[in-house]
Amino acid sequence: MSIIVFIGPTLSLEAARAELDAIYLPPVSQGDVYRACAKRPSAIAIIDGYFERVPAVWHKEILFAMAQGIHVFGSSSMGALRAAELSAFGMEGVGAIFEGYRDGLIEDDDEVAVVHGPADSGFRAGSEAMVNLRRTFDAAAAAGVITAATRDALTAIAKSLYYPDRAYPVILDAASRHGVPQGELASLRDFLPKGRVNQKRDDAIALLRHLRARAEAGFSLKTVSYRFEVTEFWCRAEQAAGEMVAAERPSAGDPSPYETVALDGILDELRLDAAAYGRAKRGAMLRYLALQEAERRGLTVDNAALERTSDAFRRERRLYEPDDVKAWMRRFSVGWGELTRLLRDEALIGWVEKATDEVAQGHVRDHLSVSGEYAELLSRARDKQQRLAELGLSNPAFSDAGMGEGDLIRWYFERCLGAPVPPDPAGALRSAGFADADEFKRVALREVCYRRAAPGDRAASASAPERR
Repeated sequence: MSIIVFIGPTLSLEAARAELDAIYLPPVSQGDVYRACAKRPSAIAIIDGYFERVPAVWHKEILFAMAQGIHVFGSSSMGALRAAELSAFGMEGVGAIFEGYRDGLIEDDDEVAVVHGPADSGFRAGSEAMVNLRRTFDAAAAAGVITAATRDALTAIAKSLYYPDRAYPVILDAASRHGVPQGELASLRDFLPKGRVNQKRDDAIALLRHLRARAEAGFSLKTVSYRFEVTEFWCRAEQAAGEMVAAERPSAGDPSPYETVALDGILDELRLDAAAYGRAKRGAMLRYLALQEAERRGLTVDNAALERTSDAFRRERRLYEPDDVKAWMRRFSVGWGELTRLLRDEALIGWVEKATDEVAQGHVRDHLSVSGEYAELLSRARDKQQRLAELGLSNPAFSDAGMGEGDLIRWYFERCLGAPVPPDPAGALRSAGFADADEFKRVALREVCYRRAAPGDRAASASAPERR
């Protein structure tokens, strides 16, 4: 179980870590929540977020996260805004600022906006948030430090300023020029060191404590009442978002253990090989259509199916030991949550593949023609048929090949596939397309006899059929 928190100027990393053990990332921007989903956290929490010069976190990526079963929380700043906007869809807000937006007591985005420094400064705030100013002036009025009229005047002055200019000295100086009583301003200056309210910080701490309690109770899989629509625009956004990978050279002061590699960059590499790019696009399309078909049929994956798929997946990649799996995950930047999602998809695709097997068989000929493989396969099949018929070996027995069943299985895996015999050879043979042991026996014995019979240059072409 893991929690990802996007945080910036509202609360220091040290203070946040004292409240909750989580993965802390810099203020959220567009694409970050989508990329975080690939790590399959139990929950994502948004406290701070970029805006204005950096595209803000997209509502749709939050909806996507929740549709993937991930809980999404918001508080304090950008998180409070998005939580209020998406609470009807299941995003959970925590704190007074969220409640203010939700209930319409505050409306403007600039209520929570501040300017701040870079990561190596700890995202140090360079201005005061309007929500904090309101709370502080309210507290001063409640304490009798200033009158209600002065509170309202100070609030109006603060609101009239551009958000980067909001600071107590600036507001008090402006109030003095606007004729606010000097005595009250002097009392307020004395009040501020201890009476100043930081509502954003308070809400952030409340969120982290809420997350800690929820994590201790255990997160269930998030369920939503809406159906997430994969639109063309969403697909483009996914492509632009890229993915989060472990940072190889973390920068000083940057809390993120990840760096972003845009999918466009990966596709650029792939485009250098036109054939590979075409295969990747077609494969991606087939995955998409298969998963859509699985959803249309209402297929689900239980633990037993997931375990079978996991065994086959590891076997096909020769990931026999736990360390092999971990090495593969590091190589492909896949976390445990993402691996689970990948295996669930593989199970669904496998079921769809079986369900559509007969229909697909009718399209194999066309596929081989388009891919350019048909002519070579036809030539070899004809040659094998003629040669074995000439030798009276159209249906060879084990005695014709001079080997037993175990030898034949070992020959197939080691000589044909160049791989060791897997722990479950029968399952591997089914995955390779053999309906049963008799079919494997027929195909493999014919191949053994053909290779032995193929002379000269013909033997060269016949000796190493590649697995396609």
